[in-house]
Amino acid sequence: MDKNEVLKRIQHGLIVSCQALENEPLHSSFIMSRMALAAFQGGAVGIRANTPSDIIEIKKTVNLPVIGLYKVNYNDSEVYITPTMQEIDALVQAGPEIIAMDATKRMRPGHRTLSEFFKEVRQKYPDQLFMADTSCYEEGVQAQELGFDLVGTTLCSYTEYTKGTKIPDYTLMKQYVDTLSIPIIAEGGIWTPEQLKSALDTGVWAAVVGTAITRPQSITERFVNYIQCG
Repeated sequence: MDKNEVLKRIQHGLIVSCQALENEPLHSSFIMSRMALAAFQGGAVGIRANTPSDIIEIKKTVNLPVIGLYKVNYNDSEVYITPTMQEIDALVQAGPEIIAMDATKRMRPGHRTLSEFFKEVRQKYPDQLFMADTSCYEEGVQAQELGFDLVGTTLCSYTEYTKGTKIPDYTLMKQYVDTLSIPIIAEGGIWTPEQLKSALDTGVWAAVVGTAITRPQSITERFVNYIQCG
């Protein structure tokens, strides 16, 4: 698929995030590939997935555009979503149509800024689609200026300076839609079909739902907390 076809296929649709970390019960590339198949059968237009191994298995199973990321923790940075060139290289080999990375103003491993890092990334992979995972409006503006292809609201409320922000942040989605010229992806805190529709109604290109669909332990906790606390 060329870039335009990838973007056209996900437009106005639901992207399902199929992720399970090492400490979670469903951690398995095979299980994530079956999650992706279930999402496909339910009508998803794309998959968001973590790690090259999961992406490879998912792409064997479904013919949907994949937003790939690689979560790795480094001691000298809070950035963990595709933080260095090592993760970019590994993802490119796995073949996701879109690569997502932290595009916040926080310093990356090695005390590198997003600007200097992404300049190197874009020079190395000029034809790859890149999605900026942001937490606030200024980061989305910078991401477009740097040459990202898509901007997501993924990290809103997850950075120190946006902590406490109510998500889904429809205001941020609408700000992006009204002022940026690249596709906006709504992501973060979407738990219900009603919230999904509200996100899409802001004019975003597509929306990602993860925990509410693919993390049964979190879904169970939500039910249990409701009956215990009311």
